[in-house]
Amino acid sequence: MAVGIQSKRARRASDEMPREIPLESVRNIGFAAHIDAGKTTTTERILFYSGRVHRMGEVDDGDTTTDWMEQERERGITITSAATTITWRGHRVNIIDTPGHVDFTAEVERSLRVLDGCIAVICAVGGVQPQSETVWRQANKYNVPRLCFINKMDRVGANFHDVLHQMRSRLGAHVMAVQLPIGSEQEFEGVVDLVSLKALRYRGELGTEWEEGPVPEDMAFEVEAFREHLVLTLAETDSEMEMLYLEEREPTEEELRGALRRATCACKLVPVLCGSALKNKGVQPLMDAIVDYLPSPADVPPVEGTDPESGQVEVRHSSPDEPFAALLFKVTADAHTGKLSYLRVYSGECKKGTALLNARTGKRERLNRILRMHANKREEMEAASAGDIVAAVGLNASTTGDTLCDQKHPILLEAIHFPEPVISVAIEPKTKADEEKLQQALERLEAEDPTFTRRTDRETGQLIVSGMGELHLEIIKDRLLRDFSVGAKAGAPRVAYKETVTRLGRGEGKYVRQTGGRGQYGHVVVEVEPAPPEGGFTFEDATKGGVIPKEFMSAIEAGVREALESGVVAAYPVVDVVVRVVDGSTHEVDSSDVAYKIAASRATRAAVQNASPILKEPIMRVEVVTPEAHMGDVTNDLNARRAQIERMEPAPGGCQAVTALVPLATTFGYATDLRSLTQGRATYTMEPAHYAPVPPDVHAELVS
Repeated sequence: MAVGIQSKRARRASDEMPREIPLESVRNIGFAAHIDAGKTTTTERILFYSGRVHRMGEVDDGDTTTDWMEQERERGITITSAATTITWRGHRVNIIDTPGHVDFTAEVERSLRVLDGCIAVICAVGGVQPQSETVWRQANKYNVPRLCFINKMDRVGANFHDVLHQMRSRLGAHVMAVQLPIGSEQEFEGVVDLVSLKALRYRGELGTEWEEGPVPEDMAFEVEAFREHLVLTLAETDSEMEMLYLEEREPTEEELRGALRRATCACKLVPVLCGSALKNKGVQPLMDAIVDYLPSPADVPPVEGTDPESGQVEVRHSSPDEPFAALLFKVTADAHTGKLSYLRVYSGECKKGTALLNARTGKRERLNRILRMHANKREEMEAASAGDIVAAVGLNASTTGDTLCDQKHPILLEAIHFPEPVISVAIEPKTKADEEKLQQALERLEAEDPTFTRRTDRETGQLIVSGMGELHLEIIKDRLLRDFSVGAKAGAPRVAYKETVTRLGRGEGKYVRQTGGRGQYGHVVVEVEPAPPEGGFTFEDATKGGVIPKEFMSAIEAGVREALESGVVAAYPVVDVVVRVVDGSTHEVDSSDVAYKIAASRATRAAVQNASPILKEPIMRVEVVTPEAHMGDVTNDLNARRAQIERMEPAPGGCQAVTALVPLATTFGYATDLRSLTQGRATYTMEPAHYAPVPPDVHAELVS
């Protein structure tokens, strides 16, 4: 029986970050999961075993590396994604730890956009939960290869095989176990590796020592069945394994790992591992799997973009020899350096001090400093190369989703799309002295977080801020006080309703003003019609015969957009519409941009009024897990909130899981009400689902 020991000397040696690592030995990976699945705890163990930190922090103690914000440490949750870098087995692994709470889903979205691989952490007790499904869909959207780590195998109620079944049924995932647990709950002591056919049992509390031995006798039949299934599945997805299978030759360990890597990189399979991060078991095999199975930047397809001038497709291969191209995927306000811009470098190489082109704005930006981040700590770098994830200082005119590229070889990469905010509050400074500071602080927060917006209500003059949920706005308010020293008062949360139209409507707008000198003249006729759900706003010029000179179209579009900011039903923004300019007239002398903008705004409001406008409200998908004894109270309460119950199914521990679609307007204070109904025994999760028309009685109340 072999004994594995990871010595302190080995961990210190691995902490010495090699400067030159081939692209094939780089991994850009992230952790994504439902809240409280154990992402941050797993990341903390990885940092310890790689030698990046020399003491393991705990979420409950508020001293983990990647949860460095005060708000994160107090609440025990991840709020902002944190980047760090380790070395393991001669490979550089860039890691992003993402939040699990649905209010901060934008952090997951922008992280998955730039990563080459992802580890989905799933609780062995809770199984596949709503946010697990959300992050899985986000990973599918960007075609990100995945591993799955079934965590908390030591917890009461842990069931490895049940989670595998849930992943197949609820996620539609082609999962493949590459490990089996040795025991579960209090009896969990290690794993059997189905590739090497060895059992790993951990000794000691730190998880740095383990015994390597044969497969336990009582697991021999189960291991043989799962191993055979692994080989057969790989033979169906990989041509090299298919040949071995047809020749009836047992594959070697290296051949199995190679086939698993090819299938994972092609998103044909999701290898599944297991362990208990909190009890320090099974983390090193996960680190090995990251190196063995997830792709390097050289393994992923070349990135595509467009030439900002010609619109032709441009391709950049992941190589330092190609022209430089990087995507700015995150902006943060830093107390020491001002603005930090996080970049994923897709191609080329760039030294600090180099001038780059912002392909969206056409402006030049100078890369003053390049930093490798370790949560909120930083290391200076001389250059950034293909495959790197770095932070940059000096990109003051660039924002999330912008492309930075070689000035002689411009390319515009696909931007990142974020969900619309669903909840708003009015906010005002506590004192006159806080007024200007509040505006500056909100501007910086808006630059950091694409799902946080601010606007001034044209009717009341109030400053309205919007976000993804009550917790999101609570964190914003907390940061205003702590990070920016701004005193602010917030009103009660209110729903971000939208307005839209249900049929074709036509409107005419004129603005004519005669004075002693040159006057003002603008005349516009527009049609408004519904766009598909989530279709946004589309502007079309359908005029003929030059009735309106083309140079005024940009002013007309600006007037249309201004009118749509405040609808005619209840002054909420108008969405999912096509606005078409169909007619108008001009004056040889008096026509101007200002006149056409005002005329277009009036025409649009008239057209919306004639297009049977309606209100739409955000609908949330809520999953409540409650003991069976309280099931009736929970469902009755949901029905009283205008809920549409989708499904009810058994959950671990004698509970029931209820999934329902509930209008956001009825969910304020739900956490307190649910605790009262179930004596604090039920839990729930909530995420945005879609917008739907408001019922007539609610519509009348809102309009009044």
